[in-house]
Amino acid sequence: MTAKTIRVMLVDDHAVVRMGFKLLLQTCEDIAVVAEADSGESACQQCDAVQPDVLVMDLAMAGMGGIEAIKRLAAKGVATRILALSAHEDSSHPRRALQAGALGYLSKRSAPEALIDAIRCVARGQRYLDAQIAQRMAVQGVDGDQGPMEKLSAREFEVFVQLARGRTVAQISESLKLSSSTVGTHLYNIKQKLALNNQAEMTLLAVRHGLIDVSD
Repeated sequence: MTAKTIRVMLVDDHAVVRMGFKLLLQTCEDIAVVAEADSGESACQQCDAVQPDVLVMDLAMAGMGGIEAIKRLAAKGVATRILALSAHEDSSHPRRALQAGALGYLSKRSAPEALIDAIRCVARGQRYLDAQIAQRMAVQGVDGDQGPMEKLSAREFEVFVQLARGRTVAQISESLKLSSSTVGTHLYNIKQKLALNNQAEMTLLAVRHGLIDVSD
């Protein structure tokens, strides 16, 4: 590594995804993957020791999840800059990630070269959003339409997305490492805040706002 090499830590609960990113980044002389983690908890534990320049954080992981991990790292005041990743192109995920402390946001559906550009941009201390997401967020900001999901807390939003995908309370409890009663409380609050009656209505609302697609 040279003095100007960008030291990157990859955080994703899928080993195949991490390997794909690593192989891509190995083609760049100015970027080096110095650590990997498969959960938000592991990322928080390793970050102090590794001190990467950029942490590439997947948002949809079991346990505390990417957004909560970003919040905790930001609260600790780490110098590492965070690039959030998600498979979705809605405006709710990037807005929440940026509010939590991420400097950039990239959809996993973007071209591979976009990841390289995003890492370099974030490493320079510049905010990164791909054009389509930035435009969507700007239009919603101008129209004053933040979407009904903005009423939800970060954890409620995470539970909502999983419920919309058809997961049961037991499955969500296991995935997010929460008690069933806690997930049940989140479910009740979600229904109250969004005026929804059942899981089918959650799925329909999530599809309408681009949080999931019919193939999820």
